Formats: sequence, C-alpha cells, structure tokens
Amino acid sequence: MTSVTAHRWSSAWLAVRSAAWAVALPGVVAGYVPWRAFGVGSARVDLHRFDHVLGLACIASGAALLAACIVEFARSGRGTLSPVDPPRRLVVRGLYRYVRNPMYLSVTMIVLGEALVTGSRALPVYLGAWFVVVNVFVIAYEEPSLRARFGREYDDYTRRVGRWVPTLRPRADRHVRA
Repeated sequence: MTSVTAHRWSSAWLAVRSAAWAVALPGVVAGYVPWRAFGVGSARVDLHRFDHVLGLACIASGAALLAACIVEFARSGRGTLSPVDPPRRLVVRGLYRYVRNPMYLSVTMIVLGEALVTGSRALPVYLGAWFVVVNVFVIAYEEPSLRARFGREYDDYTRRVGRWVPTLRPRADRHVRA
C-alpha cells in the first residue's frame, strides 16, 4: 500500500468514525431524545410565528456550526468528538479560536431551537439539566485530560479563549497551524 493510498484510507476511516460519533453523541442528545421524549417529531411549524422562525434558525445554525466543528476536529486534530477517539492535536482553529466548547454550544442552540418550535415547557428543563452535566464533564474530565495531554499549549489556549462565552476578536496564536 502506497503512502497516498494509506492516507486516503486513513482519512476515509476518520470520516466514518466522525459521522458515527456525531450520530451517537449529539445525534442522541439533540435529535433522538427531543424527538421521542419532547414531541419534536410531531411539532407543527408555522412560518408566520416569530418563535418558530427563530427556532428553525437556531436549529439550522447549531447544526451547521456543529458540522464545522466535527470537520475541524478531523481536519486539524485528526480525531473525533468522542472521548474514546479524541483529536491527536489540540484544535485551536475555526470556531475554536473564539470559544473552547463550540460543539456543546452548537448542541445547545439546536435544543433551544427545538424548544422554541415545539413550545415545550419540559424541553428547556432538559436543556438546563444537559448543560449542567456538560459543565461537570468539561470541568472534571475534559479540561484536566486536555491539560495532561497538551500541557502548556492548552494552558496558553485557556488563557486566551473562554470556556463558554465567545470572544469576538481572537488573539494571535503562535501555536495555530495554518
């Protein structure tokens, strides 16, 4: 097998793994659970209602941003969004230049949009509970894991980029690989 063939095979396998984890993780949180438990599947969309239009915009934006993050994890990190198959390099490009957790924020946008479209009172409670769990996971597992793996590079990154609140102008980063 030539190195070009091996690289193509490796990239194709990475794309398959990325798609599978996208379905398994955010697909369940923002798709399956709201669909089955909160009536998203039976929602009637009225394009004359501002809350429905705003909800659809949140869903579409969240899905597009999530896809961009997953692609960036594969492209520059050579890994997936799963903790068992993480990027091999610290990802500080794309949306990660503005906020450290854009995937979680993207999923939040999707579920928020679903709550607006359905008018469900339970869906915002689910969203709040999910966000608490995500915060605990990020603070207790993800950040210490990244710090142990990437050391000073990750520490520098956390000083420049916020966990949840995006910065409008990212600072120059000498570690960013173009």
